[in-house]
Amino acid sequence: MTAEHGTDLAISVRGLSKSFDRKTVLQGFGIDVERGAIYGFLGPNGSGKTTTIRMLCGLLRPDAGSGTCLGYDVIRETAAIKRRVGYMTQRFSLYEDLSIRENLDFVARIYGVKKPRQVVRETLDRLGLTSRQRQLAGHLSGGWKQRLALAASVMHKPELLLLDEPTAGVDPSARREFWDNIHELAETGVTVLVSTHYMDEAERCHRIAYLAYGHLLARGTVAEVVASSGLSTWVVEGAPNGLAVEMRGMPGVDSVAAFGRRLHVSGRDGARLAGAMTAIQQRGLAAHETVPSLEDVFIRLMSEQPGGNA
Repeated sequence: MTAEHGTDLAISVRGLSKSFDRKTVLQGFGIDVERGAIYGFLGPNGSGKTTTIRMLCGLLRPDAGSGTCLGYDVIRETAAIKRRVGYMTQRFSLYEDLSIRENLDFVARIYGVKKPRQVVRETLDRLGLTSRQRQLAGHLSGGWKQRLALAASVMHKPELLLLDEPTAGVDPSARREFWDNIHELAETGVTVLVSTHYMDEAERCHRIAYLAYGHLLARGTVAEVVASSGLSTWVVEGAPNGLAVEMRGMPGVDSVAAFGRRLHVSGRDGARLAGAMTAIQQRGLAAHETVPSLEDVFIRLMSEQPGGNA
């Protein structure tokens, strides 16, 4: 497959598979990601998200499959891909005994950035790090470490940014600021592929893909994924203790999820589910139909997997 650098797709892969010690981590994965898009990867731990990201940026070789990343072959042209990608790992991987500026100086030289001092200065300013540039990385809070890691990932001006659960353990305010930065980068033409466990973050992506135990279960816009689920969802207000367990055995009920004293009850047979809800209403409980949420859909998808439960 030859490099087609003018293509509108930043990523186009088919049939990617990977196993470790005879355990299949990813099976037959395929995806297309348009340039400038923010694409969300969702799924439980061990679903294959990190493995996929590492194959896309040339750090892992697939056992099977083919495709391109930024127009370069993911098997034969990994060196070219690595030069054009920014990769932010799950764990903070910079030097904690160096300051913010010293870390960025070091990274700039690794990438061979031209005019490194100027680029570091511009990066510090763009990510709001100038006032803290002399602070040791090891003394930063989770949110500031995250911002530093993002700065190190983008200072060489990558065409594609791969973010592996970048906001895990970060407070809501820092998460929002981080996502504002991501959207600003996407507006400049940078393609972003980000894995996350947070439904609110998934809803900020242009498109999403849901993986579980090595298999791609759903993909599309949030609206498309919800619509294709075929779910009907009801909300039961003020649910008493034990109702969730009871309802899981009722006709038409496929999954029940508790949100405080509210239950989200979902099923693929809308008529049978409505019958179950009528029985609940007759007991004096408030219940109404609602649009399924992304979380409702993913709870259902997980319940269909081996070992899953709703």
